[in-house]
Amino acid sequence: MSFLKSFPPPGPADGLRQQQPETEAVLNGKGLGTGTLYIAESRLSWLDGSGLGFSLEYPTISLHAVSRDLNAYPREHLYVMVNARFGEESKESLADEEEDSDDDVEPITEFRFVPSDKSALEAMFTAMCECQALHPDPEDEDSDDYDGEEYDVEAHDGMEVDTAPTVAGQFEDADVDH
Repeated sequence: MSFLKSFPPPGPADGLRQQQPETEAVLNGKGLGTGTLYIAESRLSWLDGSGLGFSLEYPTISLHAVSRDLNAYPREHLYVMVNARFGEESKESLADEEEDSDDDVEPITEFRFVPSDKSALEAMFTAMCECQALHPDPEDEDSDDYDGEEYDVEAHDGMEVDTAPTVAGQFEDADVDH
């Protein structure tokens, strides 16, 4: 794939949090091969054995999760959704974008990182969470309001909230006779 480049892997100076060897990279359902995934504070990178790979900047990553749904993909993996186009799709999409007048639709690319050792998934996810938190979305006004505590609707939105306790059975469906 033409978007794969040769570059040095992230190291301690980049804030390397997790290095996961023997990790398969899958781009929109197409396998890119097996290599090493580097989760650093500065970026998420994957390099194959020949030194070719790619890096993702955290502001472009809109979602990351551990997927254990074997119906969605045959092996457990770290799922990463990116607001950008990569690979062969990016060239083909340029012509399509010119025809489409809908400016609100952002390009989306799906990556799956499948480690040979699935027990590493939790550590990979934790490292991703920590690094993603270092790069809050500048367009999200509420992103810095959350500090691990419960969100207080009244304090932030000026809404009144009924705090009266609920009564057992209060929300059960009523019997309706037709």
